[in-house]
Amino acid sequence: MKIRNIAGYLAVSALVLFGCKSQQGKFAFLTPAAGDNVTLGQKLALRMQFPDTTIDSVVYSVDGQVIGRKQDTSSMVLDTEQIGLGARNLVAKVYKAGKEEVAYSNITIVPESAKQYAFEKVKEYPHDTKAFTQGLEFDGGFLYESTGAGDGLISSIRKVELETGKVIQKKEITGADSKGEPYFGEGMTIVGDRIIMLTWLNNIGYVFNKKTFDQVSTFTYENSKQGWGICYDGELLIKSDGSSKLYFLDPTTFKEVKTLSVYDSEGAVDSINELEYIDGKVYANVYGKDVVIIIDPKTGAVEGQINFVGLYTNPARKPNDQEMNGIAYDRVGKRLFVTGKQWDKLFEVKIAER
Repeated sequence: MKIRNIAGYLAVSALVLFGCKSQQGKFAFLTPAAGDNVTLGQKLALRMQFPDTTIDSVVYSVDGQVIGRKQDTSSMVLDTEQIGLGARNLVAKVYKAGKEEVAYSNITIVPESAKQYAFEKVKEYPHDTKAFTQGLEFDGGFLYESTGAGDGLISSIRKVELETGKVIQKKEITGADSKGEPYFGEGMTIVGDRIIMLTWLNNIGYVFNKKTFDQVSTFTYENSKQGWGICYDGELLIKSDGSSKLYFLDPTTFKEVKTLSVYDSEGAVDSINELEYIDGKVYANVYGKDVVIIIDPKTGAVEGQINFVGLYTNPARKPNDQEMNGIAYDRVGKRLFVTGKQWDKLFEVKIAER
């Protein structure tokens, strides 16, 4: 993630540098300014500073795709709805008497501000403090949970009684890398009679029989090298890797089908962690925060944000390694459950828009 941010910084710096050169040549973007955030759906006027008003033509492009040509100095209107969310590079080329000058700018197209939600605590349930929770599902009246390693803990998948918190079935993940370090379990989801579970840095995912917990197969990651969270939308698996991207995988071959970048009104949203698919939306923990965001999986827009600050008030909670992590939904009873790493409680909650 650091490498990606550095690369983005260098790219923006290069655009600004070229923009400065264009300004010295008196052909430059007046609007938008480099680095502006623009709300999706806005019709944006691309206004230029011209060296003189007698030109042959101007060609405008976004990310290398020509969007329009003009033979005068009037502004070009960019319909951001047609482009979609994300960082976009703008280029204008002016032609006169066989000569070309180029100007650069860049914008980020973002969604409208997300709806803000508060929570109501409905009920508390016991939760095993030895569960370093990474994934959580509710299926057939039971919780299924995947856990990570650390502090003497071994990664595992579990079947848990909701009311008592009792672990009634468990399988430890005993794989290890070339250095002998144990695989670190991450998110999981259920697809029919299979449990799909990720590992963090080991570039491997597991497939287990949901009834017996026997290992059925494994798969390797593609462009998304880390495993954080995973859910299933009924057609494709949706995987996170701690970045601002979601990766959509074929549930049979585990090949990446497409990717989607996630944006809120401030820009790209990093540290997307545990995932749950609920009524057409992706609910996601943001690593290190007591916050769950609600993502439109068609556009990548963050449509909602649930503030869970104050839900877990255990005074012994550590600032690290006890982050909120774990979202499960009872599709029959319409109940939402959340917990965290090594929390002693699991909560049933209701949310309401503020």
